[in-house]
Amino acid sequence: MKGRVLVAGFATRHVAQSAHRAGYEVCSVDHFCDQDLTWCTKDREKFDELDDLPDAIDRISRRHSFDLFVATSGAEDLPVAIPLAGTSRDRIAPFLDKLDTQHFFESLGVPVPRLMPPGNYPAMVKPRRGAGGWRNAIIRDNAGLRSWESLYPDVPFIRQELVTGIPASVCCITDGTRALAIAANEQILRGSGESAYGFSGSVTPWDHPLRARMMAVAEKIAAASGCRGTIGIDFMVGNDNTWAIEVNPRFQGTVDTVERACGCSLFDLHVNACRGEMPASAPIPVCIAARSILFADRDMTIKTDLSPLRDFLSDIPWPDTFFEEGQALVSVSGWGRTRADAVALLDKHITTVKQYMR
Repeated sequence: MKGRVLVAGFATRHVAQSAHRAGYEVCSVDHFCDQDLTWCTKDREKFDELDDLPDAIDRISRRHSFDLFVATSGAEDLPVAIPLAGTSRDRIAPFLDKLDTQHFFESLGVPVPRLMPPGNYPAMVKPRRGAGGWRNAIIRDNAGLRSWESLYPDVPFIRQELVTGIPASVCCITDGTRALAIAANEQILRGSGESAYGFSGSVTPWDHPLRARMMAVAEKIAAASGCRGTIGIDFMVGNDNTWAIEVNPRFQGTVDTVERACGCSLFDLHVNACRGEMPASAPIPVCIAARSILFADRDMTIKTDLSPLRDFLSDIPWPDTFFEEGQALVSVSGWGRTRADAVALLDKHITTVKQYMR
């Protein structure tokens, strides 16, 4: 065993699983505590609201001593006495606020959608804080903005110009001054409803004529960020330009597809980078990997135990778990020699799992 690590945040399965595979004993503080989280962790604490997260960390810390602490979304700026493997609170702060991130991109001369003054439409409206893109929306007039504000009262936001392209991201490793792009990812978004711009999956690696340019820009951003470990840079990629959208100063939702496609341990790369040890080169992909999150199309209870499908499922709920319409149900994976092969297998697996959701 390499050591005992505590992974804490809203969702931790992807990081806990990576740490477990890398040879660590893992404990977790998590909102969901799905079945597969229990398979890769020694102990867990479940919490409901993010305000409850510090107390949950305190409870599990009284039961165990830890060598490392790794934060996922919601825990990035918490003060914790455990040695941190990641980005310090002072360094991470600008990337938890989209307005500060905007100014950071502009200071580097990186192409970014420009900020729109009040009253100018259409505009992409985003909460200044929060991950996953769930509350992002295109607003076309004052009435639309009032409607958005009624859904999310007292939420500070930014307005950006609309740019057309394909959502993508780059997984980087950085030691605080140096950075290496590990993989480019095509991002899958919800595409409809109030959470149309919410993250719902990825395809890795992503082949695009501007991929090399995007990865070079990502390395520039990551190296200048002062972050440590693995971080993700989100982009919108058009026909002849790439726009930086966001910095995710933590493990990203693309962990599953990056590790399967590249045959690497992101957790090992993360910890090594935090210690100042950078990889000599990016791993060579061994396949194309695809992952899609399924969402409830109605209020429903999944009564069946889905764990026998663990070869291609993750975030597996416990039998008799109730889901409200729109909530994430389970993650499905596919892989293959080409993107078409990976997506075809993904679709086959989605068809299989949907038989248990009628």
